[in-house]
Amino acid sequence: MVDAPAPTPTVIPRVQAPPLNFRNPVAVRISLLVAVVATLLNFLPFLNWVAGGFFAVFFYRRRTGNVLTVNAGVKLGWITGLLTFGLSAILFAAQEIPMAMSGRLSPLLRDRLNAMGQDPATVEQFMHFLESGSGMVVMLGFLMVSLFMFITCLSMAGGALGAKLVGRS
Repeated sequence: MVDAPAPTPTVIPRVQAPPLNFRNPVAVRISLLVAVVATLLNFLPFLNWVAGGFFAVFFYRRRTGNVLTVNAGVKLGWITGLLTFGLSAILFAAQEIPMAMSGRLSPLLRDRLNAMGQDPATVEQFMHFLESGSGMVVMLGFLMVSLFMFITCLSMAGGALGAKLVGRS
């Protein structure tokens, strides 16, 4: 009888997970869904942005089965933060531009500043600056940059937290 050769073990190649960027359709779809929900929950500022990054990682892990490192969680949180910022900027513009165009924004802002106990001369000087074209551009620019930083950084922190907690077996 001839000895049969020992069977060679079959090596199953590990499938490399696609990189987390805007070319990954699963990551973008999940991030967009979470960004829509986080934007709709704008009455919970800060918490909705951290939760957005966390749940993007949670749903990505659940959908793909891939365990994400903290660095990958930060990337997925960043994608979610960018999409959330875009949707929040659209929502902000839809709410505030009609008020500014109708002239109701200036008296409302003046009343709020006076209610905070600000010096009336300072309030008038600020309102004069704001009513100029350059003042409005500076104010909106500052507001948008601040909003961008808060949303993306908190979403990235939520993604890192999600990767740390969801990545455990």
